[in-house]
Amino acid sequence: MILVLHGPNLNLFGRREPHIYGTTTLAQINDKLVALGAELGVELQIFQSNHEGVLVDKFHEYMDSAAGALLNPAGLTQHGVSLHDAIKAMPFPVLEIHMSNIAAREEWRTHSIISPAVKATIQGLGWRSYTMGLRALAEMVGEPKAA
Repeated sequence: MILVLHGPNLNLFGRREPHIYGTTTLAQINDKLVALGAELGVELQIFQSNHEGVLVDKFHEYMDSAAGALLNPAGLTQHGVSLHDAIKAMPFPVLEIHMSNIAAREEWRTHSIISPAVKATIQGLGWRSYTMGLRALAEMVGEPKAA
């Protein structure tokens, strides 16, 4: 099972700054992920929260049952210390997802404190960042573990 966590304000996809994030809604992204998960033979648990502690709690809740996680930390990218620490405690790979290229945005957005805690970051591909992340993560968790 793969955990998918969407951070603050991502419930506004499709309405919030469409010139940056496009017009695809979070529900549509989730539908694409569920369809791709079925194609890849991967079950998903998907959650969105505007609160850092809820996202941390989801990591804790699925610590022993998830094989990996996709996380779009949104506004917590630059300030989510508790989220960073929770990711580092996870026994599975976590991929950081961003629809926009944060390196090409405002200066204060360019630094992620989440990135050092994750396996990799996928960004700048719009909603496809999520599907590319799911494909990569499904391959990663399906590979045999090194002895």
